[in-house]
Amino acid sequence: MTASVEQQTVDRVCQFLEEEQGLKNVLINEFTDVLLSNNWICLIYFSIVFCQVFNDSVHGHMELRYIKQLGGAYFVYPGASHNRFEHSLGVGYLAGELAQALKTKHDNEGENLIDEKDILCVQIAGLCHDLGHGPYSHMFESVCPKKKVKCNSTDHEQISIEMFDYLVEENGLKPLLQLYGLSDHDLSFIKEMIDPKPRDKDGNWPHKGRGEDKSFLYEIVSNKTNGIDVDKFDYFARDCHHLGMQNNFDYRRFLKFARVCEAEDGKKHICTRDKEVYNMYDFFHTRYCLHRRACQHRVKTVIEIMIKDALSKVKDIKIEGFEKTLLESIDDMAAYTKLTGL
Repeated sequence: MTASVEQQTVDRVCQFLEEEQGLKNVLINEFTDVLLSNNWICLIYFSIVFCQVFNDSVHGHMELRYIKQLGGAYFVYPGASHNRFEHSLGVGYLAGELAQALKTKHDNEGENLIDEKDILCVQIAGLCHDLGHGPYSHMFESVCPKKKVKCNSTDHEQISIEMFDYLVEENGLKPLLQLYGLSDHDLSFIKEMIDPKPRDKDGNWPHKGRGEDKSFLYEIVSNKTNGIDVDKFDYFARDCHHLGMQNNFDYRRFLKFARVCEAEDGKKHICTRDKEVYNMYDFFHTRYCLHRRACQHRVKTVIEIMIKDALSKVKDIKIEGFEKTLLESIDDMAAYTKLTGL
């Protein structure tokens, strides 16, 4: 190396390494040897690993920074400028918090329902659950042709799974995931949590990532059973904050009283105490208020119709550097990463 880094701060070291061409393509295990041979502190190593994941511009997750969470509502509520990226960070965090809360409670009772790998998979699913959103979020789904899927998925959920596969392959993330003990089996589990499938007509378990004994894990990120999931925990708090509305639902109380129980259907579900009925009422009432006052606001609806008309005028123009048009990009994840709402 051309300079000494022993006395530099962690941030300075990360900046220094980004400038060193020779380290850009070094595998993680080789990189660890380099650090150990130079007697660098472990803190620097972990900072570099996480910088690779979150700060590398080729990662398609960054496109979410430019996609408004509430689409055309920004033109009605100027404060609603938040984006899908920060929402995804929040969902990833809350997914881990709920999984850890359940693990702690049941571990204390001698029930090993959740392990650390489960928690990591849940966090990644929360972080990547909205990768499939296009410009102006849900509005773009009504413009694009429907994808042919074998279940009742929304388009953005199906595209999120395809985008996840693309990012893992394109950015060579397999070695990094294996470093944390994640196998192909776990990657399937992550994708299944992004878009859980319903049971078939005979009630058979549809997933391969985890067995039916861990069915409750599929209710954390995207709950198709009753709609109570951490995705809504985050966007209730985030949307209400930016819209200037009141959010009466207390997700911290839910985390405090949630546990895994066998319900009347004989299946394991995430449940809460009966005394929390009013908090759960506030959950659904907050969702109703958000839809009535923001998501279905009449001016916002008119503005989005105008945006759709504008998109229809350019739908046959090819994306720069690709052979796909705006609407065809849903079948080409590399082209899809170029779409933003700005």
